Amino acid sequence: MSVSTRISGIAATAAIAFAGFAVAPSATADETPETVPCASQQAKVDKAEEALERVTAVFARQQAKVKKAKKVVEKAEAGREKAAARKALAEAREKKNDTKVTKRAQQQRLAKAEERLATCEAEQVTPTETPTTTA
Repeated sequence: MSVSTRISGIAATAAIAFAGFAVAPSATADETPETVPCASQQAKVDKAEEALERVTAVFARQQAKVKKAKKVVEKAEAGREKAAARKALAEAREKKNDTKVTKRAQQQRLAKAEERLATCEAEQVTPTETPTTTA
């Protein structure tokens, strides 16, 4: 296959793809989607909760590794084996501490996202009007 055939094939594919994208928005332009108030804040809260769940799972795994490393240190014989076990324990503790910091930061991100969502929802609520009676 020659270079010119490849280029013309790519150009034709691109033209078809862009033509399809150009038509699609104009077909739905008449329909206005109903916007949900505070949807972006809710999405950010959901994303932060999912991230916190992932970080919490990683933290739990790191804690398990530290416990396992402690047991290995206890069972290790003196000498190189014990030194290697202590080094592995120190590395596991350091990773656990790093994950702990990340978890705390993610908890703060989640709290801020929930705060922004609550603020947005409070702005959306309009006070009810008191009926006035005329005599």
